[in-house]
Amino acid sequence: MAHNATDFMGNSQEIFEKYHIDKELGFALPKPLEELPSPYDEWISIAKNLPELIEKNKLRERVDQLQIHSIDGLKGHKSQRLAHLTLGYITMAYVWNQGDKDVREVLPKNIAVPYCELSEKLGLPPILVYADCVLANWKKKDPSGPMTYENMDVLFWFPGGDCCKGFFLVSLLVEIAAASAIKVIPDLFKAVKNEDQNALQKALRYIASSLKQARKEFEKMHKYVDPNTFYNVLRIYLSGWKNSSKLPKGLKYEGFSDTPREYAGGSAAQSSIFQCFDVLLGIQQKSGEESAARFLQEMRKYMPPAHREFLLSLESGPSVREFVLSKGDTELQADYNECVKAMVSLRNYHLEIVSKYIVRPSCQQDNKGTGGTDLMTFLKSVRDTTKSFQLEK
Repeated sequence: MAHNATDFMGNSQEIFEKYHIDKELGFALPKPLEELPSPYDEWISIAKNLPELIEKNKLRERVDQLQIHSIDGLKGHKSQRLAHLTLGYITMAYVWNQGDKDVREVLPKNIAVPYCELSEKLGLPPILVYADCVLANWKKKDPSGPMTYENMDVLFWFPGGDCCKGFFLVSLLVEIAAASAIKVIPDLFKAVKNEDQNALQKALRYIASSLKQARKEFEKMHKYVDPNTFYNVLRIYLSGWKNSSKLPKGLKYEGFSDTPREYAGGSAAQSSIFQCFDVLLGIQQKSGEESAARFLQEMRKYMPPAHREFLLSLESGPSVREFVLSKGDTELQADYNECVKAMVSLRNYHLEIVSKYIVRPSCQQDNKGTGGTDLMTFLKSVRDTTKSFQLEK
C-alpha cells in the first residue's frame, strides 16, 4: 500500500474504508462478531468460561484436548478478528493459568498452529494485543442504545470480575472519544494545502475538544477498576514474554516454530489513536537506542496493518506545525497549543493511573508494565517531550 498523503485530499469515506477506520469509532472494530461457526465454536466455549476453568484448574486440560483446526473456514475480517481475540485469551490463560507460579513455556500445537497461521494472515503477532482485547472485545447490551459504559459489555473475561470489564471498556471509551477527531483530518490537510487559516483553526479546535473528552472518559477508570484486583489478579494475563523474568527465552509455539519467540504484552502504546495525533501535531519523541520513539515504533508492529499504513500516510502529509509557525498568528498558535496541552493532560493522567494501579500496589517489586518497559520512566519521557512541543507565544 502506497503511503500517500494525497489520499486525504479525496473522498473521506473512501479514505477511511481503505484504512479500516470507522468515522465514529475510529480504530475500534465496529459491531464485532460474538460467535464463530463449528468447529471454531470450541474456542469460543473455552474463552467464554476462562475464569471458571482457571479457578478449577481445568483450563489447560480443556485446551490440551482440542483438535487442530484449519483456519480456512474463517471467512471475512470480522470472523478472523474474533478468532484472534479468542485464541489470544486462551493463550494468555494457558501460559499464566492461576498466576505466575506455574508458567508454561510451550503453547501446544492444537492452539499454536492455528493461532500463528491466523496471526500471519492478519499481520498481527500471536499474542493478545490492544487491537484484540480493547478494539474488538465489546458489544452493546441494547443494540439500538448508546455507546455508554452502562450499555456495553466485553465479549470475554479474565479472572478479576468487573475489574476486567472496567479496564477494557474504559480504555475503549477513551479511544472512541479521541477518535471522533479523525473525521477532521482531511479538512486539516486541505486547510494547510489551501492556506485556509479559518478552516485549520476549526479543525484544531475540534481535535482539542475530542482529546479533552477522552480525558473525561479516562476518569471512569477509578470508578470501575479496583487497583488491587488489577495488580494482583488481572495484570498477569496482559503480560507478554519479551524481557520477561518468568519467560526469559520467550514462548515456544509448538508445531510452528522450533525456537521460542518473544512478544510484548498488550499496552496503550499499541493504540493507533495517540500516535496519530503525535504525527498530526508534529510531536516527535526522542530517538536513540533505548528511546521512547524506538519503543513506540516497535509497538506499531502490534497494530493491524491498515492502521500502521494510516500512520505512515499521515507522516507523508503536510506539516501542520510548520504551517502554524510560518503564519506567526497568535490565535492560530493558541489553537495548536490547546491540542498539545490536551495531549499532555492525557499523558499526565496516564501517569497518575499507572502510579495508582501498578507502582503503588507493586511495593517496589518489578516496576514494569505489561508491555515490558520501565513504565514510569517511559511515560514521563513521552509526556515531557509532548509538553516541549508547545509553541512559545
